[in-house]
Amino acid sequence: MAAVIDNPQDADLSEHQREIRAMARDLAREHYAPPAAGWDAERTPLPAEERRRLGDLGLLGITLPEEFGGSGAPVLDALVVIEELAKECRPAAFQVFECNTGPATVVNLLGGDDLRARYLPAIIRGDATMAVAISEPDAGSAATDMTTSAVLDGDHYRVNGAKRWISGGGHADQYLLYARMSDAPGARGIGALVVDADTPGVSYGAQERLMGFRGIPSCDVFFDDVRVPAANLLVPAGRFRDLFTGFSLERLGNATMSLAIAQAALDRTVAYVQERKAFGKPIIEFQATQLTVADMVMQVEAARLLVYRAARGAGRGLPSPLEVSIAKCTANETAKRVTDLAIQLHGGNGYTEEYGIERLHRDAHGWALAGGTPTMQRTRIVSELLGRTFDQRR
Repeated sequence: MAAVIDNPQDADLSEHQREIRAMARDLAREHYAPPAAGWDAERTPLPAEERRRLGDLGLLGITLPEEFGGSGAPVLDALVVIEELAKECRPAAFQVFECNTGPATVVNLLGGDDLRARYLPAIIRGDATMAVAISEPDAGSAATDMTTSAVLDGDHYRVNGAKRWISGGGHADQYLLYARMSDAPGARGIGALVVDADTPGVSYGAQERLMGFRGIPSCDVFFDDVRVPAANLLVPAGRFRDLFTGFSLERLGNATMSLAIAQAALDRTVAYVQERKAFGKPIIEFQATQLTVADMVMQVEAARLLVYRAARGAGRGLPSPLEVSIAKCTANETAKRVTDLAIQLHGGNGYTEEYGIERLHRDAHGWALAGGTPTMQRTRIVSELLGRTFDQRR
């Protein structure tokens, strides 16, 4: 049974995908699992040498072009790697996630040749990182309420404003910044550009002390009359839909992080209930335990099928926003439910740090909030299904 749960979709993967999954699994268990709990306890970001290790292994450029050092592979290749790493160490998986489904991928899909050539090679090598900066203190789920501005002034943009909930904030080398670039209301005035972290006028708040997500830095980023070369423009105002379609890939990576957390909780629970005894027999012998484990299996398998469907539909391009929202919402909710059930089946042991279940549960809630909450995904599902938008402000 354990082998089936460990690799439920291997039969549907290509030989290459099975090989990279096995390689990532070994790397996660042998190299990243031992320090993962300590990094979480100390809130330690993934060391730079570990990011370069991932680059040397070719894991930071799986979906990025060969001309810049990547592999140009379908997004599902990256997701199977993210899943295996995230089962053991979310900070390590986050690096692969950000490069292959995050802002670097948006730059690759929407950026010009110059922008791609300047930024992607170093990211693929692991020498640099890029974070996405969308949310603001007063613009979270309502992203189009953002007020950070980028005003063209000759051959530069002048950027002013503040961003919040920036995963990688204070540690990234560049920020893919969403900003208001025209006086057009709502989404029509928003575009995006790449801002180097060492540009004068960029500053940072204190690192957030989050319930989960430990080892993944997060802080406010401030822009005080920051001059950004016009050549760093990714998309001008009026292409917000393109940006958020590209952001669907990040949501697909997010869904995979949640899937990994749920699968890890299931794997640990299956092992535990066969070893733990109560009233003289393993607790798996009790029907209540069997029913709970069955529910966990069904939920994890359903989430995986939805994530893989969206990934296969994307191929080497962009996924269906509808399929991604369904997959993300399902995977996010699954991770929260399955880790909660895992705590219950572990009893008091599930509430200790020793078994790692509480860490999975804390991270499950973090990934559900990141990239658009389950509530927002539900509104997106209906919007995409009906082909219309809903004005939540009236």
